[in-house]
Amino acid sequence: MPTHDEFDEPLIAPYFTALRASSSGLNTPPRVEKELLAAFAKQFPKQRWYQRLSVRQWGMAGGLISGAGAMALLVFTLILPAPQHPGHPAMRFDEGGDFIALESRERIELEASPQLVETTVPRTSLASLDGALTPQTAGDTVRVELLVGADGEPLALRLLPQ
Repeated sequence: MPTHDEFDEPLIAPYFTALRASSSGLNTPPRVEKELLAAFAKQFPKQRWYQRLSVRQWGMAGGLISGAGAMALLVFTLILPAPQHPGHPAMRFDEGGDFIALESRERIELEASPQLVETTVPRTSLASLDGALTPQTAGDTVRVELLVGADGEPLALRLLPQ
């Protein structure tokens, strides 16, 4: 280790020598250091690891964990297939399109013996189902397949090709 004289420049060397000579007689008693360390430990007690983190650091950690969780959920949603829920036997998707429910799913599933009826209905009756209705097509009819309950009420319908 280099000595003090190696760092001294010739112009300021006498000043450093005088400073060393004047401070050589000053010694702090050993109990002062102990008292200072005890006062510091009392004022700033040791903290656990989670207490040392600031609010900002906790916020950043929470954001990273939330982002990782959302990313994992997205990956699992894309990778895992959706569960297949078997519906009512009459609600299979045959050659036509999907059935449009006119009643709740619970009501349709509770039906003991639904029947399929093929018929034609005026296009105006499908206007409430968001069917495209113009003055030119208002008088037309549409082929549909109805799922009818035992009481004669339609439960669902499926549009058939013309």
